Amino acid sequence: MALTRCVAVLLIVFLTLSPTSSSQSIIQMITKEETHLSSDGVSGRRRGIDLYCESWRFTVETNDAGSWSRIPEKCVDFVKEYITGERYSSESEAVADSSLAYAKSVGLSGNGKDAWVFDIDETLLSNVPYYAIHGFGSEIFDESSFDEWVDLAEAPALTASLRLYKGLQELGFTIILLTGRAEFQRNCTGINLQYAGYSNWERLILRGDSDHGKTASVYKSEKRKELEDEGYVIHGNSGDQWSDLTGFAVATRSFKLPNSMYFIA
Repeated sequence: MALTRCVAVLLIVFLTLSPTSSSQSIIQMITKEETHLSSDGVSGRRRGIDLYCESWRFTVETNDAGSWSRIPEKCVDFVKEYITGERYSSESEAVADSSLAYAKSVGLSGNGKDAWVFDIDETLLSNVPYYAIHGFGSEIFDESSFDEWVDLAEAPALTASLRLYKGLQELGFTIILLTGRAEFQRNCTGINLQYAGYSNWERLILRGDSDHGKTASVYKSEKRKELEDEGYVIHGNSGDQWSDLTGFAVATRSFKLPNSMYFIA
């Protein structure tokens, strides 16, 4: 017992005389690491920009950002890396997985009226090749140059969406395509869809003369209402814009694909 007390006393004396011997080494390690992180000017600024841009992208995807016309200038590299990298494709695959899981739970009537609505741009077809030469959304949208791109009918499929599209067809859903593209682009849009691997859709709905001037949300809501009036049950709806999914005559379940390059009201 006396030996134990002696050891305890010696230990207290040691700590009193050398209070910083072991703790200083730990503090020095932390300080050194923190100093390295903060003194690295370029990478430190880049981390700050990435954090800002990731937070900005979050507000876009949650629709908290509201209406916006182009991405922040300092986020061009961030959006480029996101859109052309693994995260965009991974998130798109996750949306497709969730969509298919829901679709498999739906009891279909078998009368051909069980519908799934798809938007086209950045939902079935990817316009990344176009936006790659237009600043990934950092430039103000130019309708003329985009129409020229659409006329080429060369937009590739979003791989995840093509998988979902075919999976829904196998399950027995009727596919309706509802796009903001204009009626004069019907031919090149159909050609592009087939080129990208899509086929056997029930209907391709484009903006007619009476639809111009309407917001996407109003236009698409009206078209969905017309489908419902024809007896279609819209079980699912896939789009990259909130205006593809919201409004009235909405689907039972709506699935938002990621898109941080542009906003459509």
